[in-house]
Amino acid sequence: MIIGILVVLSLSASTIAQVQQVLVPYTLADRDRAILTDSKISSLDSRIEVKFESQQRQLADIKVLFYWGFGILITLLVFILGYMIWDRRTALQPALDKAVHADTKSSNLIGSLREYSKKHAD
Repeated sequence: MIIGILVVLSLSASTIAQVQQVLVPYTLADRDRAILTDSKISSLDSRIEVKFESQQRQLADIKVLFYWGFGILITLLVFILGYMIWDRRTALQPALDKAVHADTKSSNLIGSLREYSKKHAD
């Protein structure tokens, strides 16, 4: 018996819910609004795409700028190292010439002293 009452109540509740549903008609104004919204979304999408492409170009330009900057810095670094090596060799050459000249003088002095010591063996 209780089961029968529950079945009747559930069936009546479902029919009441179906009766209470109100159909909302889709009007031409709704259609026009949907079309307008769709066109606004399309134009917004195209503007976003244009801005995105612009930013991509700017990033590519910055990338090229960094490549050039690092290339110039590395070139300057290599030039400075080469100049330092060249300058060191250039600055060292007079010192080497003086050392050779001093070595020659000392050899002559040693030879002269040996001859003097042979002649004056006192």
